[in-house]
Amino acid sequence: MKTLNFRVILFAFALIFGVVFSIPSLTQSESGKKITLGLDLQGGLHMLLGIKSEIAIESRIKSMAASVKYIFDDEEIIFDDLRMIDGEKITFELLDTDEVTKAQALLKKELEGTVVINNGMKFSVTMTEAEVERTKQNAIQQAVDTIRNRLNEFGLAEPTVAKQGEDKILVEVPGIKTQEDEQRIRELIARAAHLQLMAVDEDRNIRVNTMSLAEAKSYGDVILPDVNTGEKYLLRAIPVLDGSMLTDAKVGFDESNQPVINFTLNGQGAKIFGDFTGVSVGKRMAVVLDNKVYSAPVINERIGGGRVQISGRFEISEAHDLAIALRSGALLAPVYVMEKRSVGPSLGADSIKASSIALVLGFILVVIFMVVYYGMAGIIANVALIGNLFLILAIMSLFGATLTLPGMAGIVLTVGMAVDANVIISERIRELLYEGKSVAKSIENGYSNAFTAIWDANVTTLIAATVLYAYGTGAIKGFALTMSIGIMASMLTAIVGTHGIYQWLLPKIDKNKLRLWFGIRTEGVK
Repeated sequence: MKTLNFRVILFAFALIFGVVFSIPSLTQSESGKKITLGLDLQGGLHMLLGIKSEIAIESRIKSMAASVKYIFDDEEIIFDDLRMIDGEKITFELLDTDEVTKAQALLKKELEGTVVINNGMKFSVTMTEAEVERTKQNAIQQAVDTIRNRLNEFGLAEPTVAKQGEDKILVEVPGIKTQEDEQRIRELIARAAHLQLMAVDEDRNIRVNTMSLAEAKSYGDVILPDVNTGEKYLLRAIPVLDGSMLTDAKVGFDESNQPVINFTLNGQGAKIFGDFTGVSVGKRMAVVLDNKVYSAPVINERIGGGRVQISGRFEISEAHDLAIALRSGALLAPVYVMEKRSVGPSLGADSIKASSIALVLGFILVVIFMVVYYGMAGIIANVALIGNLFLILAIMSLFGATLTLPGMAGIVLTVGMAVDANVIISERIRELLYEGKSVAKSIENGYSNAFTAIWDANVTTLIAATVLYAYGTGAIKGFALTMSIGIMASMLTAIVGTHGIYQWLLPKIDKNKLRLWFGIRTEGVK
């Protein structure tokens, strides 16, 4: 027998690789990387979220107020009575008439999408209609990206997070089986994670327990409670800075070994933070998250470096989830659940059973047909087909891909394409044998003649699958992924692998036994 060639060695290596790395998924063992089953196969959580876009508008106005304060302080423009009115506009008053022109120019340059009106030294700033609409759309898209990042960082495999319609968000998370997991995911998704560092109004804070919200508002302040004790704080409504200047957040431990969250500010945030603490020694600054005060330490000295800590008697899991939310960024506007549905695992089990039966039955019928119609050539094609299946499972396992019902359809379709490639090759070989060509020449020319047709079909399908993966979501991505992996595996097994096996077995192929080897009648050969 002819010695092994590089094609058959490559195919053997691919087959062993496929078998070894498919085992954890096939046996569902605890060790090794496995394919993750999608929502339709293992059950999970389906939610349709709405978004309170009006809050995004209010946050944008508040951010504009903080920007005005920062810009004017930086340019040493003296102003007073900076306020946010009904979440729709900000007002302030300059104290020097000579600064009016300079202030107008700065506002026009720094605050895009705004309408600035001044009556003498009194200014009001509102957003244009176009800016309001852009802010709403940004809030939805930002929520989609943020929720997706949070779920990915949480370690969930291929959750579906997509904008649906004009103002809704679809979230599907496979593998959520308990009420506790579901509650934790819902809290992680819905958490605004709106971080603010706010100055305590030390002059009036002593009266906070007797002060109404309206009175606090008249001073440009807000009253917020401590997250643990419920103690009230009177804080300046315009924050010193917010979470948009945060670059990292991670869990740490304090001197008492209690979980805390350490976060780092970007360059601009670190400068603002350092400047503020430098002029506020002896006063307090509150770390506020989602309108709750987590700590309000006294500033003892200027704090440079932009490193800040949140302590709040956290559980480890709570601190971990909060750090994920902070790293992923705050939601510009809160989301709320419009529709929630838990997909039970029993439905997934039924789907797996039905799909598996279809896959196995179709595979067996194809195997029998190939052997009956093509003889040994059919067996060689079936070996390639089995190798193809193992390769698909192995590669999906290594990447931790999610298998959904459409993904299983992709595998079935790929199997069909792999069989089709082998049928084309076998028919070309048979045609050449009928013409009286030698077995060796028939095999070589058969592969050459069939290659172009197989290559064109696979490449065009691969392009379509790539586009599907790029623009699709969830199950569509899963379908495109299995298709892409299957096509590449098919090219390796159906073209390279079977060609190598034929070359290896060539000395054994007897032209007088063509019916056995290729399923053709010898008397029909020229």
